[in-house]
Amino acid sequence: MKRQRPEFRRPVRRRFSNVFWLTLCGLTVLMLIVLLSRETTQPRSRSVLSKSSYRHDKVMEGLNVTAEMLNPDSIARQLNDQISLAKAFVVIAKESNNLQFAWELSAQIRNSQILLSNAALRRSPLTLRESETAVRDMALLLFQAQQLHYDSSTMIMRLKARIQDLEEQMSSVTDKSNKYGQIAAEEVPKSLYCLGVRLTTEWFKKPDLQKKFSRNGQISVKLKDNNLYHFCVFSDNILATSVVINSTASNSLNPDRLVFHLVTDEVNYAAMKAWFTMNSFRGVTVDVQKFEDFTWLNSSYVPVLKQLQDSETQSYYFSGSNDGGRTPIKFRNPKYLSMLNHLRFYIPEVFPSLKKLVFLDDDVVVQKDLSGLFGIDLKGNVNGAVETCMETFHRYHKYLNYSHPLIRSHFDPDACGWAFGMNVFDLVEWRKRNVTGIYHYWQEKNVDRTLWKLGTLPPGLLTFYGLTEPLDPSWHVLGLGYTNVDPQVIEKGAVLHFNGNSKPWLKIATEKYKPLWEKYVDYSHPMLERCNFH
Repeated sequence: MKRQRPEFRRPVRRRFSNVFWLTLCGLTVLMLIVLLSRETTQPRSRSVLSKSSYRHDKVMEGLNVTAEMLNPDSIARQLNDQISLAKAFVVIAKESNNLQFAWELSAQIRNSQILLSNAALRRSPLTLRESETAVRDMALLLFQAQQLHYDSSTMIMRLKARIQDLEEQMSSVTDKSNKYGQIAAEEVPKSLYCLGVRLTTEWFKKPDLQKKFSRNGQISVKLKDNNLYHFCVFSDNILATSVVINSTASNSLNPDRLVFHLVTDEVNYAAMKAWFTMNSFRGVTVDVQKFEDFTWLNSSYVPVLKQLQDSETQSYYFSGSNDGGRTPIKFRNPKYLSMLNHLRFYIPEVFPSLKKLVFLDDDVVVQKDLSGLFGIDLKGNVNGAVETCMETFHRYHKYLNYSHPLIRSHFDPDACGWAFGMNVFDLVEWRKRNVTGIYHYWQEKNVDRTLWKLGTLPPGLLTFYGLTEPLDPSWHVLGLGYTNVDPQVIEKGAVLHFNGNSKPWLKIATEKYKPLWEKYVDYSHPMLERCNFH
């Protein structure tokens, strides 16, 4: 075959290659444009979708409350913030006595809460359309609250004033409670008064009781026998003293070796003799005296009796008009001048023949054998007592006035306190060290009540300073008359002390501890039944 000439082939090849390359370039440019357009539009469309389709996505997934509240664009979060602020304004509006505005705020709060509740039930977020009215109305009310000066500073000032008012009310109520509690603790229940009257009547009506009391010649021998276990109780409360003796006898291994020395006053002397003559306590020896028979107990010897003759002292304790009522009522109780309280500092004079003795308050219950107390070595000390300084409250500085130079120079403020109520006294050492003379010294120094305010414990701490031997805490458990005590401590305790105002024979007694005392009261006794003891 004959080939064509070159001039005829070139034009065809050039036309074909031009078209091909132009087409290829056009496609390439078009593809680049498409790719670039996708890259530039994709982020924008995603950001738009993230806002516009947020609720749609949540509807598909179910309402996520946490995400909804964290989302800054959430209407639910805005409504909750408004509700929280509105609730604060409701309180302030009520305090300002603007009850109408408080009611409007409360109504709007309920409307907003209903919207939130409906959204939660249908598991979809709130939309702007359905919540716009509620948000706007609440915003108007909150703005109105700000116009009424319900702002933070006003709120703080009003709250401070309210707190101060409440503190003053609380102080007043506490003061009244203390006064009424003290009055309730000091009153003699009708049943106890009745018992005293009936027993006194029985004593004078029945000569047989008096003969039985005077015929008991063995008592005088036992009262001076130092081989027996001697206890003393100074009280005008017949039933309480009976419980002390009955509980001691009931838990004693050798009740026939127990001797109780009771000292009372003239008013209750006949009743005490009648009761302890009519009743026996497992062979326990009981002797009854009255302190009016102690001829040595007079104002020339006893500082307390001397102070009772002072008009200022009488005004302080009995009139209640001194010092503008600044002193708490418990400090002004006349019982703190009673000789039955201060007689504990004269035990060697009351019982001159005894060498060792256990002193018991009339508000204790004994639940262990106490004979072990008489074998304790006091190591040359006069007083055996349970210390109460496990906490800082019961150290010397809590009872005494350390701003006074006489106290500051003689006593360590951190010295450990101890308790009256169950004490072992070595009367031989007492007499040797003239402990009663030490008591007289400090009592005379406190005639103006600047060393201590009340009671027999502060002078006791001064009198027996350096003369007290600590006993095992299980011998004497305190606090049943004013606080909670560990049940295990109570179970292990030998002597349970109802110190405080809530005595077990009063209506204000602590109910959970009352059975510990009542188990030693025979409510079927004819005398107790007649006086409505129950």
